Parts: sequence; C-alpha cells; structure tokens
Amino acid sequence: VQLVESGGGLVQPGGSLRLSCVASGFTFSDYSMSWRRQAPGKERELVAGISNRGLSTHYGPSVQGRFTVSRDNDRNTVYLQMNNLKPEDTAVYYCAGPSDSWGQGTQVTVSS
Repeated sequence: VQLVESGGGLVQPGGSLRLSCVASGFTFSDYSMSWRRQAPGKERELVAGISNRGLSTHYGPSVQGRFTVSRDNDRNTVYLQMNNLKPEDTAVYYCAGPSDSWGQGTQVTVSS
C-alpha cells in the first residue's frame, strides 16, 4: 500500500486549498478512505472519511461545513477541499487507507 499526499502549503485565513492523495498497491474502489491531521502538541484527529464508492461521507465537528471529501476511483485519488481555512486548521494532513496505512503527510499552514 502506498499513499502520496500533495497540495499543502501556506494560505491566509479565509483561503482555500485542495489536498490530493494518490493510492496504489490495493484495489482502491474496495476501501473507504479518510483524512486525518495532527497539529503540533496535539493528537492526530479525524478530519473526514468517505466510503468506497463515495456515497457516504462524514466529518470531524471542527471542519463540518467548511471541508469536503471526495474521490475519483478511476484515478485512485481521494481529495479534501478545504474552504474558509482558519489558523487552527494548521497541521500535517494525512491520508489513511486500509490496514492502517498512512501517507507521509502534507503540511497546511494557515497564517496571515
């Protein structure tokens, strides 16, 4: 299993970013996927999850209404659209897949 995230960066409060995670090494369309994040000094938390066909999604309470998770099973890719970003969204964002697999993470920094 390999998960490779991209799309992180520095953005001002109120801005947007879209993260991508390209998966390989397993049948992507068979598995639900999730995004998690970890801020300095804090535990890793769930940001969003999506079922294998994308018909069901769920979100952590702090991002509900601002973030949207989606997937393209033809491209083996899961996305996280992040809008109205806040400084407290600053963290390393990870893509998580089957068998407790994780990507290397991508840094998101929200600061003016």
